[in-house]
Amino acid sequence: MASLSLRVRKKPPSTALGRDRLGVLAVVFFVISAAAPLTTVAGVIPTGIAVTGLTGVSLAYLVVAVVLGLFSVGYVAMARHIANAGAFYAYIALGISRPIGIGASWTALLAYNMFQCACYGGFGAIAAPLLKQWSGIDIAWWELAAVTWLVVAVFGVLDVSVNSKVLATLLVAEVTLVMVYSIAEVTSTNFHASGAPLDPHDLVGRGSGALLVMAITGFVGFEQSAVFSEESRDQRRTVPRATYIAVALIAGLYTFASWATISAAGKDVVFRARNEGPELFFDVASGRLGTIAVDLGHLLFLTSLVAAMISYHNVVARYTFSLGREGVLPRLFGQTAAGSKAPMNASLAQSGLALIVIVVYALAGWDPLVQLFYWGAAAGGIGAMLLITATSIAVIGYFARHRQDETIWRRITAPAISSALLLVISCLALTNIATLFGVEPTSRLTWIIPAVFAVVALAGAGWGLILRIRSPQVYAVVGQGLESVDRSGVGHSRPNDASHLRDSPSNP
Repeated sequence: MASLSLRVRKKPPSTALGRDRLGVLAVVFFVISAAAPLTTVAGVIPTGIAVTGLTGVSLAYLVVAVVLGLFSVGYVAMARHIANAGAFYAYIALGISRPIGIGASWTALLAYNMFQCACYGGFGAIAAPLLKQWSGIDIAWWELAAVTWLVVAVFGVLDVSVNSKVLATLLVAEVTLVMVYSIAEVTSTNFHASGAPLDPHDLVGRGSGALLVMAITGFVGFEQSAVFSEESRDQRRTVPRATYIAVALIAGLYTFASWATISAAGKDVVFRARNEGPELFFDVASGRLGTIAVDLGHLLFLTSLVAAMISYHNVVARYTFSLGREGVLPRLFGQTAAGSKAPMNASLAQSGLALIVIVVYALAGWDPLVQLFYWGAAAGGIGAMLLITATSIAVIGYFARHRQDETIWRRITAPAISSALLLVISCLALTNIATLFGVEPTSRLTWIIPAVFAVVALAGAGWGLILRIRSPQVYAVVGQGLESVDRSGVGHSRPNDASHLRDSPSNP
């Protein structure tokens, strides 16, 4: 009998994220978890007041909310026509140019990694003394950070719907606690309604850019709604609703909480912030709530950081996945797990980078609270602000070539106003870096931070130009997400329901 040889055809790796996994509320949970309300209110605001010496925080949040609300008009309009896990990257690539889009993608990876890694420093620095106080166990900050790193790494390779359920539970708890504590501060005997948090002089005087960057940092994460567009149900409605809901909730919560804390702390709020740090938020409410409530607040503060880590981890992994799927980064990163549809390789890469940062800080003996948590978040805020500004400009460019069915308000007017305002804020921020970081104007940080982002962005743009010459097939599909799978001939074809990706904009 003639031998028969069976040729087994190996199934190509999956290059698609899980479809129809997230509704509006699930996306909102991801978005606001990244903003980390309790971490911002108890950690970033007191630390920011201590470092900058400015108290006009509440007004800064309101101003930034208005600007980001205007930005969102064009942003979500563009999201209705482009579904890509690398949102900023895709929008800038298709709205301005592909090389600039790739430069933006590298900037986004740097900025979001800064946020994600910063949370490990905050968690370890705050958890270590609390654990010693509660149990007498003396443990180094980096050991606690390593434990949370493992938890986040595991969640990173699970189904995105599992992540959303965990984030929902943690988020509801921390938002409830912020409101309870803020109300306790308003009803405390030391409370005296103060106009300092709403003082406009802090937004026009020296250091105003630092205050605005601090406020923008509190909103970073609102733009993630578009990152999850491929995994959302009815993407054309889910992304806009989640974005507007997130901006409104974040603005209302931060404005009220910061006003209540500063008013309850009194005229010595800057002095107290410098001496009490993140404890300020808990201390001013302790008289009304008691020890048990304060301990619960500390515990939820830590879970807030964990929620932020999980959320940022998911975003970084999806940006990396998007770049890998299109061939801008190694194709290995553009593959998803067969069951969970999670971007596993991209997730593992982010986990590896985060572990390196923890180890380096531990070996160098650097301050995890100021030099990792606050500086990392502040630097990430600068990067995110520059990305938002570029994306706002990109919206105008995209709709100039593809009018679609959007109104002139969505295509031109709102994006133009937000672009002008964001450019002003960006200039103020870059000229007030010393105040933001609490260093002397001659400090190297004042030029190192902008230089790092500039070098990364230029390197990315340069790589884009190289791709245009060496890999025109890859270059042609930059920014087009699932569309790139068919057009590049890599991986399997996109799902049948990806008709919303019908547009294939041609731009330089």
